[in-house]
Amino acid sequence: MNHDSYDNSYISGILNSVKTIAIVGASANDVRPSFFVLKYLLAKGFDVYPVNPGQAGKQILGRVVYARLADIPMKIDMVDIFRASSAVPPIVDEAMALDPLPKVIWMQLTVRNDEAAAKAEAAGVKVVMNRCPKIEYARLAGEIGWNGVNSGVLSSKKPIMRSGFQSFGVRQR
Repeated sequence: MNHDSYDNSYISGILNSVKTIAIVGASANDVRPSFFVLKYLLAKGFDVYPVNPGQAGKQILGRVVYARLADIPMKIDMVDIFRASSAVPPIVDEAMALDPLPKVIWMQLTVRNDEAAAKAEAAGVKVVMNRCPKIEYARLAGEIGWNGVNSGVLSSKKPIMRSGFQSFGVRQR
């Protein structure tokens, strides 16, 4: 697959199909991007599990932090990697050892490892690199436009309001 660009349908298909997300490299520091992404995804109704060996057993935003993916007691649909590109291969290896396999390996902005991506895709796992699920969700849902950013998406569709949290059409429940 070409990982230089992604169709909106590929990204929205992923965001609509995953429910549980492990964020590898989650930070308790409230000014770190991984903290913002964790907070945002929780607010959108995803079941998010922070993974950070240095914070294991503690909590971030009320969520127990795990040392490694294998410690999470739930099936993980998506592994979101907030680590340097060079750190990706062992994380993908750990994800490929999970049973069942995650549906998606997602590498954050500036994170790309083509070899690890090929390994995951060979196992039937979808891969996204150099993208942020928070930004992609907001872009596809039209939220970025609320801040005056041109998302390139025009729609006459009325936003769908759901109970419990605000979601504007990306999540289908």
